[in-house]
Formats: sequence, structure tokens, C-alpha cells
Amino acid sequence: MSICISHKEDADGVCSATMIKAAFEVQKVILVDYANLIYKLEKVAGSEDKIEQLFICDLGLSKKNEQKFVELLGKIVSAGTEVTYIDHHDISKEIVQALKKTGVTLIHTIEECTSTQVFWKYRKKLPEHAAFFAAMGALTDYMEAKPVASTIVPRFDRQFLMLESTALSYMISASQHEDDFLIKIVDTLAKMKYPHDIKGGFEIAEKYAKKVANAVDSIKGSVVKLDNIAHAPSTVELSSSMVVNFVLGSSGKPAAMVYKFKEDINSYVVSIRGSAACKVHLGRLTNEIASELGGSGGGHDKACGAVIPKDKLQEFIKALDSRIA
Repeated sequence: MSICISHKEDADGVCSATMIKAAFEVQKVILVDYANLIYKLEKVAGSEDKIEQLFICDLGLSKKNEQKFVELLGKIVSAGTEVTYIDHHDISKEIVQALKKTGVTLIHTIEECTSTQVFWKYRKKLPEHAAFFAAMGALTDYMEAKPVASTIVPRFDRQFLMLESTALSYMISASQHEDDFLIKIVDTLAKMKYPHDIKGGFEIAEKYAKKVANAVDSIKGSVVKLDNIAHAPSTVELSSSMVVNFVLGSSGKPAAMVYKFKEDINSYVVSIRGSAACKVHLGRLTNEIASELGGSGGGHDKACGAVIPKDKLQEFIKALDSRIA
């Protein structure tokens, strides 16, 4: 059996899973968020099924889970599974060395999104159409100008690519509690189809677009501007990562942050974005501050997230604002 575990919250993760499934005829795709990555890995590590290959895509690590991640992959490798980890989030040199020591094949650079790396690494195993998935991943992850991505994106009509990419992104965001539909997306695209071929997909995207428009109006009055960041609670039925872009665009600050409280973990889920004026690596900084406060976090230089304990939110905001300067 071959398994692919990939990020469920954005097009980069879903497109990565799509190409892995197509290239290696993967029998089982598991889509996860950062919060349940370790739980799903524990299930795989404890499985009695013979697993020949395990691919893990677009799932960044934090100081809180990186050691456990290495430990679990080491256990899986020792059981005879070929493990490949493909990612573009910041990883410490120590964890890179530890992963390689366990026998994990690591495909990693912060210079390209994960789907671009998947396509480029396995392009000889994939139909030419798969380049479209890499282009969608790069565009929606704001990494279309990176060295490899910049050679792939221009292959396609930009308006068509933007339409399909945005529709896919909205389908994914609207279906975070519908794992069966997310798997349906992967299965459809793995047959070298387009997002518009996903049955009912564009209708879902249209409804989500209306929610996005309403969210823009409802959040305007709740934005707080500090020296270097603007922040606001997310009170709408949208992912925080979607709302934060509007806060960033309207605030004029180097960075923006949106947070939503989750009772089941007694913590705030935080999304952060940076503009071109932000000169620090936000993913690295967020990881450091969140870990200091008993939470977790990380991501890209201009886009990242965190989970912050309920009573530490204001301390996190203050530290982030002061250390962006």
C-alpha cells in the first residue's frame, strides 16, 4: 500500500496530493491540518498494514511537534516503509539532519511551494497537464515568481489559471469539514481534469465568494492598528487565513493578524500575513514567540499561522508587534 498525507487547507497541499496520487498510483490519500498531523502519523505508525511508500506533503513543523514528527517517521522507516517528506516551510538544520539520519528522503526548499517541487521532482512520471496543478499551487501560495514556478505559470492563459485557481481555493476553504469532498477533489484532478470538472465545485465556490464579500464589510470596524501590525477577531464563517488578507490590504501596516477562538483546544487559531514592507521572516518569528508562550506556529516568510493558549493572546500580539520592527 502507498499512502500520501497532505495539507487539507489550501490548493498547494491538495495539488501536491493530486500529483503524488497520479505519479505513484497511491491507494490512500489522507488530508490533514497542522493540528492533527501527529495524530494521523501515529495511526499510520501503528497500522498493521504493509505500507511500501509514505509521502508527506506541505505540512510544516513547529518546535512543539518536530521531535515527535522525527520519532514517528523513524518508526515508520524502521518498519520497512520508504518515506518521502516534501515541504517548503522553514526547517531547522538540526531537524533536517535528524530526518536524513532516520532514512527519510527529504525534498525541501523555501524557494518553491510544495506542489511546484512535487511536479519538478516527478515530472517524468506525470502527464504534461500536471504542470497546471503546480501553477495553481504556486499562484494561490503567492509563490508564482519563484525560479521554477516562474517558468511554469506562463505556460497557461493567466485569466484561465486565476479563475481555476481561485475556484479551487474557495472549494477547499468551504469544505474543511467535508473530508469526502476534499478527497473527491483529489480523485477528480488526479484524472488530469480541471477544477471546473469537479461536480458541484463551482457552485460551492460561488457561495463562498458571497461569504467573502460579506466578511469584508463586517470586519472593517473591528480592526486594531498597532505600530507594526493590524489585528482583528474573525467572527465570520470563513477561515482566518482568508480574512487576514483583507486586514492586511486595508491597514497599511507591514503585517496583519486575525484570530479565532476554538473551545475544543482552549486556544486561539491565528493567521498572519506580511506585506513587502515586512522585513522579518514571519514564519520563523511566529514559531519562536508561540513556542515561548506554550503554543505552536510557523510557516512562510510572509504567510504563517499559530495556535496560542487562551490567556496568552495579548502577550503574543504585543511580542509580535515589537519584534517585527
